[in-house]
Amino acid sequence: MNNESLWKNVLEEIKLFLSKAIFQTLFQNSCLVSLENNVATIGCPSSYIQNLIEARYYSLIKDILDRQTKQNNSLVFTVKPLVKKTGDLGPLFSTEEPAPAVFESQSANLRKDYTFENFAVSSINQLAYAAATAVAKNPGNAYNPLFFWGGTGVGKTHLMQAIGHEILKNKPQTKIIYCMGEEFTNEIINAIRSKTTDGFKKKYRSAKVLLLDDVQFIAGKTTVQEEFFHTFNTLQREGGQIVLTSDRPPEEIPKLEERLRSRFEAGLIIDTPAPDFELRTAILLIKAKQKGIELPMDIAQAISANIDSVRKIEGFLIRLLTEMEAKKVNLTPELVNSFLGKATEETGKLKKQIKPKEVIEAVAEYYHLKSSQLKSPTRLKNIVLPRQVLMYLLRTELGIPLIEVGNLLGGRDHTTIMHGVEKITNLLTNNEDLRVDISGIKQRII
Repeated sequence: MNNESLWKNVLEEIKLFLSKAIFQTLFQNSCLVSLENNVATIGCPSSYIQNLIEARYYSLIKDILDRQTKQNNSLVFTVKPLVKKTGDLGPLFSTEEPAPAVFESQSANLRKDYTFENFAVSSINQLAYAAATAVAKNPGNAYNPLFFWGGTGVGKTHLMQAIGHEILKNKPQTKIIYCMGEEFTNEIINAIRSKTTDGFKKKYRSAKVLLLDDVQFIAGKTTVQEEFFHTFNTLQREGGQIVLTSDRPPEEIPKLEERLRSRFEAGLIIDTPAPDFELRTAILLIKAKQKGIELPMDIAQAISANIDSVRKIEGFLIRLLTEMEAKKVNLTPELVNSFLGKATEETGKLKKQIKPKEVIEAVAEYYHLKSSQLKSPTRLKNIVLPRQVLMYLLRTELGIPLIEVGNLLGGRDHTTIMHGVEKITNLLTNNEDLRVDISGIKQRII
C-alpha cells in the first residue's frame, strides 16, 4: 500500500471521530509525506493547522496509523501546502457573462450520500423520516422549525441533509446553508473581529433553508444566541425553513435563552432513538453497498449484533475492507468473527475505566445469581449461559485478555473463555432475547 492510499484510509477513520467542519478545516489538505523507519511525516497546509493537529490529534492519528500499518510509529509534522495541478487553474479574467448562481449539494456543504434514498427506515425512526420528507416537499410550511434530537450516530444529520438534497432536486437555485453550531459561532466571532458583521447577517438572513447541526453548541454564548435569535425571526418571517439538531430536547439544553427555547418548542420536536438490531443491519447493508460490497445477510447480522453503534459499525466496515485488501483475502464469516474480537477489544480500551468486579456483579444481579456462582466450577444450565455472557462482556467491553478473564472466573483456561466469547458472538446474530439481556446489562455498567 503506497503512502497516498494509506493516508486515505487513515483519513476515513479520522472522519468518524470529528465533525465535518473540523475535519475539512484541519485534515482536508493534509498528506502523508513519507513513512520511513516507523517515522511518519505528515504534511499540513499551514503552520497554524500543523500546531492544532499536533496538539489535539497526535494520539488519534498515531492509534489509527499504528493499526493500519501494524507498527509502532512516531509522528513528525511539517508544513506542506497543497499544490494544485496546472490543469485545475482557471483564467484570471473571463469575457463570458457569469452563470447564475446554483446552490448545488457541494456549495450547500451537503454530503452526497446523505439522501433519503440512502436512509434506512424502520418503526423506530419512521416518524422522523415522515417529518423530514414532509418538510422537503413543503419547506417553510410543514413544520417550522423541525427539531431532531438524540445521541450520536442515530441519523439526525443524515435526515437534515437529505431535506436539503430533496429541496435542491426540486428547486436547484434555492439558497441552502448547512453548518454546525460550532461553525456558526466561529463565523460570528470572526465577523466581529474583522468588522464584517453586515456580510455575516446578509449571508444567513438571505437563506431560504437553514440547516443548523448541534444547535446546543450556541447555548451560553450571549452574542451568538442574540444573532441566531434575529436570524431565526427573519427566516421565519420571510417564509424560510429552519431545521435543527441537538443531543437533547430544548428544555434540557443548559444555558439556552428562554426566547430561543420557546421558538424551538413552537415547531415539531422529534426524538431519534438509537437504531435497534434490524435497523443497524439495514444501515450496514446500505453502507457496504455504497462501498461496492455485497455483504451477505449472515455476516451483516453478526456485525450488527456485536456492535451497537452505527458509527462504530461504519468504522468496523472500513477496517475490515482495508484488512481484506492488505491481505488479499475473501470475506468469510470466520474472518469477520476474528476481526470482531479485535475491534471490540479496541473499543473496550477506549471506554471509561470500568472495574471487572462491576461487570461481574451486574451480570449476577441481572440473572438473579450470586457472583460466586459465576466463578464456581458448576455447569448447571441456568449458570453456564450467564457465565458466558460475562466472559463476552469482560472481553469485548473492557478489552481484558483471555487469560486474565479466565483468572477472574475461577482460574479457567483461556480456550474455555475463547469458546464462551465465540458462542455468545454467534448467538447474538439470531437470538433477540440475548440481545435484550446484554443491552440491559450494559445499561447497568456503562
